[in-house]
Amino acid sequence: MTPRLIVSDLDGTLLGSDHRLHDETVDVLRQLHGQGHHVALASGRHYHDMRVFRDQLAIPAHLISTNGAYVHDPNDTLLAAHHVAPEHAQTLIDLPRPPQVRLNIYRESGWHIDVEAPHLLSLHASTGFRYAVVPPTQMDTNGVGKVLYLGDPAALKQLEAQAQEAHGDALHITYSTVDSLEIMARGVNKGVALSSLLERLGLTAADCLAFGDNLNDTEMLDLAGEAQVMANAHPALFDRVTGAERIGHHGEAAVARWLRERFAL
Repeated sequence: MTPRLIVSDLDGTLLGSDHRLHDETVDVLRQLHGQGHHVALASGRHYHDMRVFRDQLAIPAHLISTNGAYVHDPNDTLLAAHHVAPEHAQTLIDLPRPPQVRLNIYRESGWHIDVEAPHLLSLHASTGFRYAVVPPTQMDTNGVGKVLYLGDPAALKQLEAQAQEAHGDALHITYSTVDSLEIMARGVNKGVALSSLLERLGLTAADCLAFGDNLNDTEMLDLAGEAQVMANAHPALFDRVTGAERIGHHGEAAVARWLRERFAL
């Protein structure tokens, strides 16, 4: 049996509507690991946030975090880190934005936000991962994995255009949801991180099965030999990924059910 790498996005894909792992998902991934397959989680979430889900799976999974800015092995060793240039991070922090749009930066040490935003904590309720409030004038621009704006989609489109005009050639700009604009350094995305992980594991793209639901999953899904797009995915994602298969809804443990059928578990 050829070992495979099963890699999945978290929110909207592997996690349920409550942002938690289904029992069936845990069971299936443990069985696949037991058969010799590799597992990786790939998310826009911070590494410290993602570790909780890996610990719940209780298998040695690799973690691709912050949309590919960081890659950790199952023993928490940092394998790769790619940061936004400090001067570009400063430009993004300084961009004018409406008061209802939240500015966030993800650094290796944690998550910084411009003002309190308690409603954001519900997304991380199951992991306990929390932000630290840091005024924009005091935000450290060194070691920034991504700059994240959260808020009204129309306002985000304007910020996207401003970021593109300022440093577009040096940035990778994407969305994880319609109200979440995510900006990393050029060449940083889940697909590039996945490619390096496959090489490390001695596997090819044909040996990879990937699952995703939003635009920040595009490169990862396009690389994988078998790409599965969720029923609840962003409407544009399916058309962006060549040869993708549409599967069920994340709220119904569709990844686990598809894997159970695919591997005859």
